[in-house]
Amino acid sequence: MAERLRLMAVHAHPDDESSKGAASMARYAAEGVDVLVVSCTGGERGDVLNPRLQGDPRMLRDMAEYRRREMAEAARVLGVQHRWLGYVDSGLPEGDPLPPLPAGCFALEPEEFTVDALVHVVREFRPHVMTTYDESGGYPHPDHIMTHVVSRAAFDAAADPERFPKAGPAWQTSKLYYHASFSRDRMTTFHQAMLDRGLESPFAEWMKRWEESGVPRQELEITTRVECADWFPARDQALLAHATQIDPDGWFFKVPMDLQRELWSTEDYSLALSHVPTTTPEDDLFAGLRETAGGSPG
Repeated sequence: MAERLRLMAVHAHPDDESSKGAASMARYAAEGVDVLVVSCTGGERGDVLNPRLQGDPRMLRDMAEYRRREMAEAARVLGVQHRWLGYVDSGLPEGDPLPPLPAGCFALEPEEFTVDALVHVVREFRPHVMTTYDESGGYPHPDHIMTHVVSRAAFDAAADPERFPKAGPAWQTSKLYYHASFSRDRMTTFHQAMLDRGLESPFAEWMKRWEESGVPRQELEITTRVECADWFPARDQALLAHATQIDPDGWFFKVPMDLQRELWSTEDYSLALSHVPTTTPEDDLFAGLRETAGGSPG
């Protein structure tokens, strides 16, 4: 009998898991896959982005606690497990020139410590598949970029019994994916569909910025499209659980659900590494693993 499949999603902050891959995780969890979200930081330096909550002094005073509660609710909605890696949010530096990052933040922590911490989680949970961000972080937040660096390093290090021997027995995760759902093709598709319906497009400013920049936007190759439209409502509910971070009247919720289901019913990924035979395009993160649950002790 094949062992139970396990999926680990590594993210920078609480709320990232609900905007990237949430419907896929909810689907897999509902199908009996063990799903673990790892948040590298507590999101303590996040601004209050929900206009309805701005100006409430409790939010700034107790931001770390609010975000812990929000993450717990999002995990409950998605049906996933959750683990804090324990590092401090680096914040998003703004200004010209950019200010230095705050001492002690995740992006400045030595990799020997951050990779060690994630290797401990990998070897304990023993995922068959990991998901994270590509080299760009998805956008240039220092914590997103560091999450890529740490995830990629831990993927390799967890399989090497000579590295971090105190972290437990070595474990070879079979596949590593990068999130690719925020593609230009997807946004352009929704943008045009909204205009065709006579609706205001939430992507108009994105289109304008891309056109004005004149710089080609480098896109990840989409290798894997996971059908998960039935779990879009759970994704939205999980997002709304992060009340300090998500404007319920914001752009993410502007595209009608029927249009999402009709035009783009998948969440998309780019296969970065695989230690099992697979053929792309795929429709399953566990392609090549269903028969044997391919992860194995090192």
